[in-house]
Amino acid sequence: MVMLTGQQVQAEAGQRFTHKQVLEILAGLMLAMLTSMISTSVVGTALPTIVGTLGGQDQLAWVASATLLTMTASTPLWGKLSDLYGRKFMFQTALVIFAASSVAAGFSQDMGQLIAARAVQGIGAGGLAALPQIILGDVVEPRERGRYSGYIGAVFGVSTVAGPLLGGFIVDNMSWRWTFWICVPLAVVAFVVIQKVLKLPFVRRDAKVDWWGATFITGGTTALMLLLSLGGQEFEWNSSWTYVLGALSLVMFGLAVVAERRAADPILPPHLFRNRTFVLSSLASLLVGAAMFGAMMFLPQYLQIVKGMSPTGSGLMTLPMVLGLLVSSIAVGKFVTRTGRWKVFPIVGMLLVALGLFLLSRLHVDSSLVLVGVDNAVLGVGLGASMQILILAAQNAVTRADMAATTSGVSFFRSLGGAVGVAAFGAILSNRLASELVSLAKAAHLPLTGGATPNLGSPDAIRQLPEPVLNVILEAFTRALETVFLVGVPIAVLAAVAALFLKEIPLRSAAPAPAPEPAPAD
Repeated sequence: MVMLTGQQVQAEAGQRFTHKQVLEILAGLMLAMLTSMISTSVVGTALPTIVGTLGGQDQLAWVASATLLTMTASTPLWGKLSDLYGRKFMFQTALVIFAASSVAAGFSQDMGQLIAARAVQGIGAGGLAALPQIILGDVVEPRERGRYSGYIGAVFGVSTVAGPLLGGFIVDNMSWRWTFWICVPLAVVAFVVIQKVLKLPFVRRDAKVDWWGATFITGGTTALMLLLSLGGQEFEWNSSWTYVLGALSLVMFGLAVVAERRAADPILPPHLFRNRTFVLSSLASLLVGAAMFGAMMFLPQYLQIVKGMSPTGSGLMTLPMVLGLLVSSIAVGKFVTRTGRWKVFPIVGMLLVALGLFLLSRLHVDSSLVLVGVDNAVLGVGLGASMQILILAAQNAVTRADMAATTSGVSFFRSLGGAVGVAAFGAILSNRLASELVSLAKAAHLPLTGGATPNLGSPDAIRQLPEPVLNVILEAFTRALETVFLVGVPIAVLAAVAALFLKEIPLRSAAPAPAPEPAPAD
C-alpha cells in the first residue's frame, strides 16, 4: 500500500527545488564529502607518529587498507539501501557511522582497535562517496546537474591539499588522536544542515533487501581488495594467498551474478550491464581511478624523497592540480548546463590526464618545482573535465528507478580502479627501483646489492646518506617513477577511447519529481 503525504502530493504535481534550495542542500553534501575525504588523507601524515605510540609496525598497511577495503565493498550497497529506506535517512546514517568510528579510532589503545575502527569508518565513507551524487540526481534535473556536480568534483581536489596540511599541523602541535576527532564537528554540522534543508517526499514501500546479492558482492570485493592492498607487502604476489584470494573473488562474483539474476530487487540490476552508457562510463571510471590514484599516491614521494620537501610542502605542491581541477570542473559543468553537450569533455579530459602523466614521467632529479606545478595543473584540468561528467552521463541514460544503482555502481568501479592502480603502480615502482639501484650502484662501484628493494628508510634518513649513495638512490627513484607515470599514459588513453564510444544522449531538461522517500517504520 502506498501512502502519500501532502509533501509528496506537491512533488507529484511538479514541485521543483529552487536554486537557493539546491545550494543549501549542496552545502551539506559537500561538507559531508569533505569530512570523509579529509579524514582519509589527514591520517596518512600522522601514521609514523601513530605507530610510534601504539607500536605494531607490521600492521601499518592495515590502517590504510582497512578503510579502502570496506569503503569500496560497501559502495554498491548504499545506493540500493537508499532506495529502500530513503536518501536522507541513509545519508545521515552514513554520517553517524563515520563520526562514531572516528571517535573510536581516536581513543584506540592498540593497533587492533585502530584497524577495527578504520574498517567501520570505511563503511560510512562508502555512503558518503555514493549518496551525494544520488541525492543531487534526485533534486536537480540532468540538464541543470552539471553546474552543481562541478562543485562536488572540486571537493576532491580541496581535500587532497587540506588533508596533509591539516595532518602536519596536528602532528606538530596537538595529539595524533585529533587527526580522527577533527572531522567529527564537521560531520555534526553536515548532519544538521541536511536535516534542515533536505525535504524529500515520503512513500511506504513493500520491498526486500537483496541479502544474497549483498553477501556475494561484498565478499567478492573484499577478497579482491585484500589481494590488491596486501599483495607484495604482507605476502608475495606469487604465493598461495594470491591464488586463494583471487579464486575466492572470482567465485564470489560468479555467485553474485547468479544471485542478481534471481533477485526481485537486485543491488546491481543485470539489465544495467546491457546499457551501453553505464558499461562504458563504469569502464572509463575504473581507468580514471587507476590513473588518478596511481599518480596522486606517488607524486608526493618524488617531492619528498627526490626534492627533499616536507609532507606539508609536498601537499602545497598539489595546489596547481587542485586549482586546475576546480576551475575545469566548474567551467565544464556550467557549459554542459548551458548547451546540453557533454561527450567531448571526458574524451579531452582523459587525453589531458594522459598528457599530464607523460609530462610527469619526464621529471628529473634537478627538475624545477615550477615545471612540477605546470604538469600538476595539466593533470588537474583533465580530471576536472572528466570525472563528474561520466557520472552525469550514466545517470542521464537510465530511468529514475535505476539512478541510485547506476550512481553507486559507477562510484564503485572508480574506487576499484583506484585500488588496482595503487597496487599495480606500487609493484612497478618497487621492481623498477630494485633493478635501477643495483644497476646504478654497480656502475658507480658502490656496495648496494640485492635483487629486492632495500629498506631505504624515511626521506629524512635518505638525505643523511653519503653523497655518492644519495645520488644513486635519487636517480634510481626518479627513473622508477618515470616508468610508473608512463604506464599511466595508456591507461588514460584507454579511458578516452571508452568515452569516445559513449552515445551523447541529450540531457533531459526536465526531470520527474524527486524520487519519493519511504516513510519511517511504524
